[in-house]
Amino acid sequence: MKNLKDILYKVSINQVFDDTNIQVNNVVFDSRKIENNDVFVAQKGVTVDGHLYIDKAINLGATVIICEECPENKKEGVSYIQVADANVALAIMAANFYDNPSEKMPLIGVTGTNGKTTIASLLYQLFKKAGYKVGLLSTVKILVDETEFKATHTTPDSVTINSFLDKMIEAGVDYCFMEVSSHGIHQKRTEGLIFAGGIFTNLSHDHLDYHETFAEYRNVKKTFFDSLPKSAFALTNIDDKNGDFMLQNTKAKKKTYALKTLADYRAKILEKQFSGTLLKINDTEVWTKLIGQFNASNLLAIFATAELLGLEILEILTIISQLENVSGRFEYVISEDNVTAIVDYAHTPDALKNVLETINDIRTGNESLFTVVGCGGDRDKTKRPKMAHIASQLSNQAIFTSDNPRTENAQTIIDEMESGVSPENYKKTISILDRGQAIKTACKFSNRGDIILIAGKGHENYQEINGVRTHFDDLEEIKNCFNQLKK
Repeated sequence: MKNLKDILYKVSINQVFDDTNIQVNNVVFDSRKIENNDVFVAQKGVTVDGHLYIDKAINLGATVIICEECPENKKEGVSYIQVADANVALAIMAANFYDNPSEKMPLIGVTGTNGKTTIASLLYQLFKKAGYKVGLLSTVKILVDETEFKATHTTPDSVTINSFLDKMIEAGVDYCFMEVSSHGIHQKRTEGLIFAGGIFTNLSHDHLDYHETFAEYRNVKKTFFDSLPKSAFALTNIDDKNGDFMLQNTKAKKKTYALKTLADYRAKILEKQFSGTLLKINDTEVWTKLIGQFNASNLLAIFATAELLGLEILEILTIISQLENVSGRFEYVISEDNVTAIVDYAHTPDALKNVLETINDIRTGNESLFTVVGCGGDRDKTKRPKMAHIASQLSNQAIFTSDNPRTENAQTIIDEMESGVSPENYKKTISILDRGQAIKTACKFSNRGDIILIAGKGHENYQEINGVRTHFDDLEEIKNCFNQLKK
């Protein structure tokens, strides 16, 4: 058990009703998980207001209530703490509860629209190969050195983050690399964490269903860099027009990387094939298994981060040549007929454009490129016509299909995608509602040497329809198609 007074250290408190010098069991924000002597934090969420569940939490055994608005009828034997912001309070309390684990090892945050998972995951790989114990908090998975846990959010809630960081400290982890989403920043999940460094990848069209405007989305990202301490580094991609903006008010040591612009860390693509890329990073050539300009930028960010954290340049470059693709990120399989199928998580207009341009840049032009793509339901609708336009413009054949429709009608999503197709590209598009059938169709259409891109879901091994998740894996599906064609 912990003393409430210690857990409340640095929390902005407006009023206290009853005692804070008491022992509590746990800090909880989900009333369904309350047990005796727990602290219940009533958050005002996007869809649910935790204040409505205060009585339920008390009935289940909560002895402390953290809230922005205290109820008029207070229960005897319960301490009520009124705070300015319950989200911030939860984050700080979670850090205090676990004895501030982020202060005990270098924690590096990666933020931006695209590339977060790749950079965080490859940094994990690099530092593991360099002989360190490493932690990872990513969209794909959570790793406490070599022990894997399932990830449910890009940036988990504050309690989960700190509990895993605490596990990492117990396991003797030397470095932790963490994806930091705009949702996580906006909902204050990263408050109370001490970052040793922050990386900005890029900014493009995404999450406007949540942030409403691009300026708000950009500004939320910037607050992450504004909050970095002087002891940290802020590494930003200045090939992106928002790169310099991220550094404007940071107290951290400012560092830049770029492929096309003068920067502290620079790289140039010398050769590109489907088997890999030859790069020159800060005047030294290195071959990597990763493909595309976007991955060249990601690798440069990794190189810069490793160097800023004290690794030797020759060691970094040697390990970069050994790094493997991240699951669902330009992951490819080649059939016996030499058809190349690429599975990629590209689910934003910019990411899809990057992947298609990378493929078109490498291929000879004698092959056909088939793109299977959909858009998620209950998410930003404005990117749907844009993604359809890009797919139809940059492919020989675009097949529109379902992604994770969630609670939306899958056909309606496809109809909204189709509205973005230019008249000259109509003949290059077809729509097949069933994702499995869409992949099989691309497979049947393809001939020797052709290329199939299956975009949008990447590492995900499920499809969510009407709130129900059923197993579906793009890579499994295309491999099955290739096997059936052999028979």
